[in-house]
Order: sequence, then C-alpha cells, then structure tokens
Amino acid sequence: MPGTGRSRNRARRHCMKIKDKWMGITKGDIRRLARRGGVQRISEDVYELIRGVLGVFLEEVIHDAVIYCEHVRRKTVTVMDVVYALKRRGYTTYGFAG
Repeated sequence: MPGTGRSRNRARRHCMKIKDKWMGITKGDIRRLARRGGVQRISEDVYELIRGVLGVFLEEVIHDAVIYCEHVRRKTVTVMDVVYALKRRGYTTYGFAG
C-alpha cells in the first residue's frame, strides 16, 4: 500500500454507524439548511423534530419521483422526475426546464 511507510499501527478508516434511519440527517445538515433559510440560532431539542418532518417530506417527494420514473419504465430517477414531484406538491423550482 503506497503511503503507509514502515509503520504497522496506521489509522484505520471507519464509517459512521447509523442507529436510526433518520440519524443520517446530521446536526450539521440541519444547521446548513437552517442557515440557508436565514436562521441564526437553533434550539437543541428542535433537531429531532426537524429530522422527523424532513424525513416524511423526503419520503413523499421520492415516492412521487419514483412513480414518475416507473410510468415511463425507467430504473433511474432523473432530475426532472424530482422537479415534477416537487411541482405536484406545490414547490415550484426555478432554473430547471419543465
């Protein structure tokens, strides 16, 4: 292995173990979304609530996008599938054709 040198006690790579399905939405992710929305400070007990709400929203949008994809017999969800799914829910996105 290049770059390991002669040492045998090198740092091993590891990945984060996710206990719950929604714990993959990290605290940093929520903070970035909030900053984009103009929020300066976030209370500690809000993170769990946001994880639940964001998870339900993403499930619904992805479900609609997959339905659009299956309708045209594709196995790959495209950007336009997601745009149409968001538009169906009333969230018009600008900058995408369609």
